[in-house]
Amino acid sequence: MRILFDQGTPVPLRRALTAHKVSTVFEMDWAKLENGDLLRVAEGQFDVFVTTDQNLRYQQNLTGRQLAILVLPTTNWLELRGHLPGITAAVDAMQSGEYRELQF
Repeated sequence: MRILFDQGTPVPLRRALTAHKVSTVFEMDWAKLENGDLLRVAEGQFDVFVTTDQNLRYQQNLTGRQLAILVLPTTNWLELRGHLPGITAAVDAMQSGEYRELQF
């Protein structure tokens, strides 16, 4: 799977997702794009968008998107690394167009 990390997503998480190709918004030079534009550009190039933006579903119309979106509950790497098995299982199970918020 091709995965795109949003700006708040801790980059060390990519080490747990070695079965996938992970890029960041910064690496793609998309850091200045607004969420709607970012999702539009990412769609077709990526399968899963991993973000920590809890308000994304309220700010964007996600209907009809092919890009799967996984929302992490925190930007805190120390907290996230204690939940790596659950995060990787969620990423592995994501289906096209799915929206999922993880809770710990």
